[in-house]
Amino acid sequence: MNKIIAILFSSLGLSAWAGPFLVTAEEMMASNNAPPQFTSRSVPMQDAPIIELTTPKLSSAVSSPTSIELRFQPKAPSTVKPESFRVLYGAFGVDITKRLLSVAKVSELGVFVQEASLPKGRHKLTMVVEDSAGRKGNRTVEFDVN
Repeated sequence: MNKIIAILFSSLGLSAWAGPFLVTAEEMMASNNAPPQFTSRSVPMQDAPIIELTTPKLSSAVSSPTSIELRFQPKAPSTVKPESFRVLYGAFGVDITKRLLSVAKVSELGVFVQEASLPKGRHKLTMVVEDSAGRKGNRTVEFDVN
């Protein structure tokens, strides 16, 4: 899948990620200009961990750089497996987990990023985490950076 995305980005004349941003302006524009993707309507897995975004508040545009704080809420007696945490970006679901982990602290309790840099524009992040019972919880957020 990542090879397909790399080929697609390459064919669009977009460069690979390099720099302080979690995503490049080119990745953001490609995602925002992509035709609407098919999304299945599925029922969340029963008792899957919940991913709560506590910071930033998305009721208005977010400034960059910004702090990001996520809290994981597993269903007892399960625990969250921090190594299972993934972040997918935009319409193409580009895996930016390694980029985020270079500036983030991940634990069973959640994720904390002191300063995440994103280019100005519209963004979509899908976060996924698994618990010790193998249940996957996910959360998608869309927001604007000013």
